Amino acid sequence: MKLLHRSEKLAGGCLGAVIAAALLTGQANAAGASADTPRNKNVVELETEGASNISVRIAEEIANIVDDGATRRVLPVVGRSAVQNFSDLAQLRGIDMAVLQSDLIDYLRQQHRPATNLTYITKLYNEEFHLLARPDIQSVGELAGETVNIDRPESGTAITATRVFDLLQIAPNLSNDTEQVALEKLKKGDIAAVAFVAGKPAPLFDGVDNSHGLHLLSIPLNTKITSAYLPAQLTAADYPGLVRENQPVDTIAVGAILAVANLQPASERYRNVANFVDTFFTGFQSLLAPGHHPKWRDVNLAADVPGWKRFPAADQWLKRNAAVAKGPEPDNLKLIFERFIEERLLVAGKKMSQDQKDELFNQFQRWQSTQR
Repeated sequence: MKLLHRSEKLAGGCLGAVIAAALLTGQANAAGASADTPRNKNVVELETEGASNISVRIAEEIANIVDDGATRRVLPVVGRSAVQNFSDLAQLRGIDMAVLQSDLIDYLRQQHRPATNLTYITKLYNEEFHLLARPDIQSVGELAGETVNIDRPESGTAITATRVFDLLQIAPNLSNDTEQVALEKLKKGDIAAVAFVAGKPAPLFDGVDNSHGLHLLSIPLNTKITSAYLPAQLTAADYPGLVRENQPVDTIAVGAILAVANLQPASERYRNVANFVDTFFTGFQSLLAPGHHPKWRDVNLAADVPGWKRFPAADQWLKRNAAVAKGPEPDNLKLIFERFIEERLLVAGKKMSQDQKDELFNQFQRWQSTQR
């Protein structure tokens, strides 16, 4: 009986091993099959920079208009830094797109680091440079030798802030705490200022007011600054607790770009991104409706980005839909034109009446009608 019992055990053990092997083989085959099934079709991953940056919300809103719950999906991924996002886009297989700052490529070249020739789908919006200071700091020049936090190394803020201070020939002591930690240190007076690059209104400053004497510093708009960045302003409408009515704070802005990995045209990933472009561009107008981030109103899908090549599928869509992507309607065009004039006058330290702006816009329209 004992021998028989042992034999039964052996037989049972062998049968169990066979069953286990069969199950494992089936699971392996299923896993292998899933890589070849349509599960990954029309799924793209979009990397953003930091949870406190508006690119996270922008990615979420893009996903909302692209996802159909069955055949199309956008998977937003929160990245670590601007440079890391660039590296992920260039090297990681899973990252198809990323939101990158337009000054990133210049930074990499200055660092003598290879800047892979990535393509872009569209320029998204401009991100403003915020410089929040403690009460005793009244100008950017007073930051020389003081501690200014510029976020983590090689973040978008660190790249832009370092370049701005270099252009202004100001040498503060730079620290690399996270935004929230730095904000608390600023309130305690431990540091002089916090630099932060984000589309206004930045979530980081929600609930921040001048009760601690904190205030936003103006950035001097000289020719070196305006040749590298766009003039911009922070207003009371953006930050009612920090900016007074009719006393906007002059600053600069850097473009945010929806960049694409270097994909092979015949690949599944290329087709996925091409499908994304068609759906995103077609549904873009819905992002201008109330309830979406106000930065969408600044986006012109057809705007070119100097030094970058547009993703072929995006270029083809824009050519097929030239009437849709031709730009803003005349009323909006006038507002954009006036903003352009105001920014240029701001740099020159001049002013212009509304009648003068209207006449100049009329001249512009007459000139535009003569162009091909």
